[in-house]
Amino acid sequence: MTRPASVGEALRAATERLRAGGSRSPRLDAELLLATALGVDRAELFRAPERVLTCGEERRFDSYVVRRQAREPVAYIRGRRAFRTIELEVTPAVLIPRPETETLVDVALEALAAAPAGSDAAGGAPAPSPYEPWALDVGTGSGCIALALAAENPFVHLVATDVSAAAVEVARRNAARLGLGGRVDICRGDLLDDLPPRTRFDLIVSNPPYIPTAEHRALEPNVRDYEPRLALYGGKDGLDVYRRLIPAAAGRLRPCGVLAVEVGAGQAAAVRALFAAAGAFAPTRERTDLAGIPRVVFARLSPRHAGG
Repeated sequence: MTRPASVGEALRAATERLRAGGSRSPRLDAELLLATALGVDRAELFRAPERVLTCGEERRFDSYVVRRQAREPVAYIRGRRAFRTIELEVTPAVLIPRPETETLVDVALEALAAAPAGSDAAGGAPAPSPYEPWALDVGTGSGCIALALAAENPFVHLVATDVSAAAVEVARRNAARLGLGGRVDICRGDLLDDLPPRTRFDLIVSNPPYIPTAEHRALEPNVRDYEPRLALYGGKDGLDVYRRLIPAAAGRLRPCGVLAVEVGAGQAAAVRALFAAAGAFAPTRERTDLAGIPRVVFARLSPRHAGG
């Protein structure tokens, strides 16, 4: 009869299995999966490496490792993913939040801090003091952008939309668990099409699908085979959603409102051209992510188009 493994032994064995299976971070994957199997914080693994696993814990951990060997993302196996200051439920119905999307949140927070006080989002009543800006997150998925903004800016009110009903339900659960449902209204909708016609925002933000169709086969299996296609692929050149979103957003921004979008590597120039073609925005700016890749394109509504 095989002796039950200790935490340290289980980690070493799993790391080797995951390395052989092609994981780029086998030790980290093993630690996260074992912590999940044991129901403890990852740091607990290092405090008691000699702890012996029960038979049930070994079976649960082994099932997780088998799934990861099949290239299923760790976040889906664990059912959660940390993003900035919050932790989110994630399921195969939603894209797994990426570190580069934090750059988009940084730009959005700056735009909200600079939002000029004016009438409210409905277009008529005086703004309260302190000013409570309104923002729209288009294609919210897990709710990561909208909920991060609400967690880090105590005054902002948000509307978050997604065309996927399953994604909307995940985002709503995240909002409720984080206690942010009172300031984040999550609803199903195709881009801006299903919003009340008079609603205007200080900020519109989006991480749309932007992977060109031809790059599908080149994606890593953990992305290509598991994450939702609807949230990944943006048409032949990856820009289909931007072509709809950018001109539509111009009609939904308040005076001096900002549109900020995440873009794929090498797409910033093409997206800036779409902003220019819309004829409604001031000159665009871009922000690089930690890898130095232009990751966010953003611009204010041109004063001559305010209210139009």
